[in-house]
Amino acid sequence: FFKRHRCGSHPSLLLSPPPTCPVVFIMGKRAPKDKTSTRSRVVTVNLRKKIRKIAFKKRAPRAIREIKRYAAVQMGTEDVRIDTSLNKHVWSKGIRYVPGRVRIKMDRQRAEDDEAGEKMYTLVSHVPVDSFKNLVHDVPEAN
Repeated sequence: FFKRHRCGSHPSLLLSPPPTCPVVFIMGKRAPKDKTSTRSRVVTVNLRKKIRKIAFKKRAPRAIREIKRYAAVQMGTEDVRIDTSLNKHVWSKGIRYVPGRVRIKMDRQRAEDDEAGEKMYTLVSHVPVDSFKNLVHDVPEAN
């Protein structure tokens, strides 16, 4: 009769929608996310899951598209730009053999040019690591 929400803190009726996990509310409504400030995140992307069952000759281009899609969702911008170091790392073993994981840094920045459709864009660059063991998502401090 009762089920637990994935948040684990609220039992809810099956007929009612599950409660939202801890979110900031203002006047009974969810606070809008601030998508106009600059922000950085360093994360690991598992490309092996993203290019599974993709034809060999389409793997590296698909990996770049998947990184762009991930960055757009995480940073809330449509305009995502890939740094040359990340592009070279993804293509380093050729079109077929894409690295299984890649550590990336996503920087949300203001667009300087006036013709840009959006105010913000995301620059995605490569962060070289020796091992992917025991890494956490971190937010670098502002300079």
